[in-house]
Amino acid sequence: MQRLEHLEHLDKHLVDELAQVARETVREELREQARGQRRKAALYAGSGAAALYAGAAVALAVGLALALVLPGWAAALITAVILGALAYALRSAARPSAPRPVPGQAGAPDGRGAPVPPVPSTPPTAGVVPPRPDGSRPAETDHRP
Repeated sequence: MQRLEHLEHLDKHLVDELAQVARETVREELREQARGQRRKAALYAGSGAAALYAGAAVALAVGLALALVLPGWAAALITAVILGALAYALRSAARPSAPRPVPGQAGAPDGRGAPVPPVPSTPPTAGVVPPRPDGSRPAETDHRP
């Protein structure tokens, strides 16, 4: 019986050592991955800063070129409008668009799905027969379409 207790102690010790080794291995692996991710993030940040300065230099060049033929305030205003339009176009391109109907699905414009009926511009009135497309009004007893 004493021999089994000794083995249980060894098993517990072995499990503790294995857990410690596994923790250290995982920790080291995470450190290496984080180091690589930090490097990538720093490179992306540097790239973004360089692009920002390049864009500012282009905007300045456009403004100075326009200032040769226009007053300075007009050149600055035109440059600002161009940059604003560019920002709006980029934001619109980045936004997800509204989902388009899939061909063959109900409501799709390809004719295979069930079309959605048009909504009348005025509400229907009870007891009044609507005029025909040619403009004439049918008699109350006339059942022609």
